[in-house]
Amino acid sequence: MSFTLAQPVHSELVIKKSRFIGCVQPVADRAAALAVVASLRAEHPAAAHVCWALMAGGQSAANDDGEPGGTAGRPMLEVLRHQQIEGSLATVVRYFGGVKLGAGGLVRAYTDAIAQALLGAALVPLVRQRGLRCAVPYALEGMVRRELAAVGAVLDNVQHGDEVLFAFTLPEPEANAFIARLDDAAQGRVVWQPA
Repeated sequence: MSFTLAQPVHSELVIKKSRFIGCVQPVADRAAALAVVASLRAEHPAAAHVCWALMAGGQSAANDDGEPGGTAGRPMLEVLRHQQIEGSLATVVRYFGGVKLGAGGLVRAYTDAIAQALLGAALVPLVRQRGLRCAVPYALEGMVRRELAAVGAVLDNVQHGDEVLFAFTLPEPEANAFIARLDDAAQGRVVWQPA
């Protein structure tokens, strides 16, 4: 099962005089992640590096920001992947302390900064959502709205024409039972349409 974060979490490590400020936070997509990275660069102009890793499905990416290749972004991404965290951005701001850590030391430092932050994280399970559409007679509109509210469905759209057309999303595990319950309550007067 995959998870996301309830809110941003931070960590700070000092290793051989270098300061590593880690943060893991939920983000919607790559554009939001790049905006966060840009704001960190503006907030920490004296930092030597602002490395990041984004775990967001097809938009996943990692950036070493001048550190030796594969010593920062990729190890941070692996921490997110190992913890099964999606829709999240890991960042580490490094202030160089004058002592080189070597490739292994850098990998450990960046990995530890993200792992430490995740120790205090509140994880939220990601549940796949399913979009559904159905048409019902006007007499059943109130009943459908009550059933949707009861299962916590998100009402995306309602159109009033010859019938009332509902477009909504709900957690995938509950979809089939909801369809059966609504068909039963409406006595077969629900017309399901492709989503």
